[in-house]
Amino acid sequence: MKNEDQNLLKALLNGELPDESGRFGSFGGQYAPETLMPALKKLEKNIKIFLNDETFQEEFMNELNSWAGRPTALTYASQLSKRWGVEVFLKREDLTHTGAHKINNALGQAMLAKKLGVKRIVAETGAGQHGVASAAACARLGLPCTVYMGAIDIERQSPNVDRMKQLGTEVISVMSGDQTLRAAIDEAFRDWVSDPENTHYIIGSVVGPHPFPYLVREMQSIIGKEARQQMLDFGENLPDAVFACVGGGSNAIGLFHAFLGDTEVELFGIEAGGTSDDLGENAATLASGKPGILHGTYSMLLHDDDGLIQETHSVSAGLDYPGVGPEHAFLQSISRVKYTSARDDEALELLREVCEYEGILPAIESSHAFVEARKWAKENQGKRILIGLSGRGDKDMPTLSKLMNE
Repeated sequence: MKNEDQNLLKALLNGELPDESGRFGSFGGQYAPETLMPALKKLEKNIKIFLNDETFQEEFMNELNSWAGRPTALTYASQLSKRWGVEVFLKREDLTHTGAHKINNALGQAMLAKKLGVKRIVAETGAGQHGVASAAACARLGLPCTVYMGAIDIERQSPNVDRMKQLGTEVISVMSGDQTLRAAIDEAFRDWVSDPENTHYIIGSVVGPHPFPYLVREMQSIIGKEARQQMLDFGENLPDAVFACVGGGSNAIGLFHAFLGDTEVELFGIEAGGTSDDLGENAATLASGKPGILHGTYSMLLHDDDGLIQETHSVSAGLDYPGVGPEHAFLQSISRVKYTSARDDEALELLREVCEYEGILPAIESSHAFVEARKWAKENQGKRILIGLSGRGDKDMPTLSKLMNE
């Protein structure tokens, strides 16, 4: 890393980033309608209070431990280790209540929202896991919840739709736009704008206007804190490389953050490569995107020369997003994290390998991380790697069954 980049990394680790304007270097910020600014400022003020409040943190950790199932396991993948020639460890977010890392953020934000005295929650979801997590957290805390979900995602993630309804949440099908995650976020923002005083928007990833990227990262940082200590407890050594899938980027930033200061540890974020490198046939924002503004933040986006946001494609509903969290764009800009992509067929191949040799059904999203991990292992025999298994694949069975039949 260049000296300038090292200084920026130090500023991030010292808590100086995001800065007062909500920026990680040139990325981030607060691009929101005037009607939302009071709610954003109120949220920003209370984040500073409650994230540093011992009582709130104790309550939050108690709920994570007793209800959400933390700490999650660190699993030594013995069969993959033999096949790949490296020591493979999995951080098992698939073992949390509701089946993915999303519960960490949904629970934390719901608890914060209740402290703020709001009367209802709105959320968006793509793969459905954030919707289920928000529904469960709101049921736990007695808060009404409405989840917006693209019509296409409702079709391919029907088990999660049913779960949300069973948990007492209203699920609204979004028929506008691309009918996937981007459109769902648009509708959730419109709902929030209509009543920001009585509503809190539990955004599902490290995207959106400041302070959301920071807030979600803090809620998800428990993943990396646990994993780092578990690796040391297992063999007194940190991993040589860490891999996580990236859509908006919450599971990846949660896993990476504890390792950012360990510069000897390589970090890899893997996006959805879809079916080709052509615009509209993938969701590899950091690999092929350009800077721009979407959903209240300045980050890397998939847009054309006229600045129009393009539709994306991925076999994975949770990675099917044309933007990425600003902190990821920042980490790429200072060369601390390397971002690559994996194609649909590669992710499905690795999903089957993990199933057959480890007895674990990973989410299609998580399977993208295994693709780059296996490639890296071929060139780094004998090393030790950590893969973020962000969620379980039960939700993907309709998609997998359809593909198997085809």
